[in-house]
Amino acid sequence: MNFEQLQQQIAFIHEIDKVKYIQRKTRLFNSNRNENDAEHSWHLAVMAIILAQHANEPVDTLKVVKMLLIHDVVEIDAGDIFLYDTVLNHSNSEAERKAAERIFGLLPPEQAAELIAIWEEFEAGETPEAKFARSMDRLEPLLQNVSNNGGTWQEHNVKYEQVVQKKSVIKQGSETLWTFAKTLIDGSVEKGILKKEE
Repeated sequence: MNFEQLQQQIAFIHEIDKVKYIQRKTRLFNSNRNENDAEHSWHLAVMAIILAQHANEPVDTLKVVKMLLIHDVVEIDAGDIFLYDTVLNHSNSEAERKAAERIFGLLPPEQAAELIAIWEEFEAGETPEAKFARSMDRLEPLLQNVSNNGGTWQEHNVKYEQVVQKKSVIKQGSETLWTFAKTLIDGSVEKGILKKEE
């Protein structure tokens, strides 16, 4: 047994416990409690397993699950930025890159390189797996906001046009899920929980 490798792996496992403390803006389904990053990542991973048949192209589901379980680990250092933030850029790539190198760098070099590559693939959003993983990442908060009568859309005065623009990423991974999501978005306008620009 390589004890040094094991110590590095345990150090990484300790570090990622911090993901449980990163609060997101969105709230759990039908709840006032904000979701944390660990809950979000777990939920997305299960969603990917259940919804993989709806991907535009066949995907390696295990790779998608890996992407979703690690994609927000960088927020331990970089923090969570609200998707609709008008001041901060949601894709804070420089801070996130440094975070990826530090956090995944706690692992033995081979594992660190694998997880950094998977994280980079997710961020680039070009492979079928990354496109589908990103569609999960955009679908879950939409479902939460619909279940909470507008949730963060109402709280932060987010408009229909912003939601459509940000959520249209879903169609790159799944046209089927985008059609479903668009129905929910349009239905939210009809219910008065999402407003269009005037």
